[in-house]
Amino acid sequence: MKRVVVLDYGSGNVRSVVRMLERVGADVELTADREAALSADGLYVPGVGNFHACMAGLDAVGAAGLIEQRLTNGRPVLGVCVGYQVMFDGSAEPSPAPLPGLRRWAGEVGRLEADVVPHMGWSQVAAGAGSVLLDGLDGERFYFVHSFAPSRWGGADTAVVSTATHGGSFVAAIEDGLLAGTQFHPEKSGDAGAQLLRNWCDSL
Repeated sequence: MKRVVVLDYGSGNVRSVVRMLERVGADVELTADREAALSADGLYVPGVGNFHACMAGLDAVGAAGLIEQRLTNGRPVLGVCVGYQVMFDGSAEPSPAPLPGLRRWAGEVGRLEADVVPHMGWSQVAAGAGSVLLDGLDGERFYFVHSFAPSRWGGADTAVVSTATHGGSFVAAIEDGLLAGTQFHPEKSGDAGAQLLRNWCDSL
């Protein structure tokens, strides 16, 4: 059984995350305890709401150093929704107190280029070649709730990039070595989401 810490920094929607991870057989702990987060097989970084508010919460628990140390020690990290967006340099999302992202990936998260925003509902995800997260799930539909997303990937050529479309194409998931993220919510995506999290846990 793989041990997964869901990082508890004040983000909402974490109970459904814990339940889904337990459904796929993980031993799950919701905590901001540094030692627990560093020693777990996998670290899940959730996120809902405003990018900059999430960053303030992450800063309060020392997430930047924690994630840096995990990756240096060869331990995987998965960010979801805003927990995925914060891995980039920053976001164009408005805020009275803007903050930079965690700067693990280059680029800024921008507003979706679509007539209807936010994007709320189910959309197909085109899996990048060699995707571990989306193994057996190419073309499956996942649940999205967002107004902002990275429009392109400008990082390492070795990363696996999966895409979706709402108005224009955007980057729906990235697998870059030990660091991965999804713009959609696996915990709200039924059997497809459960399989994605099972794939991730099996890879830990």
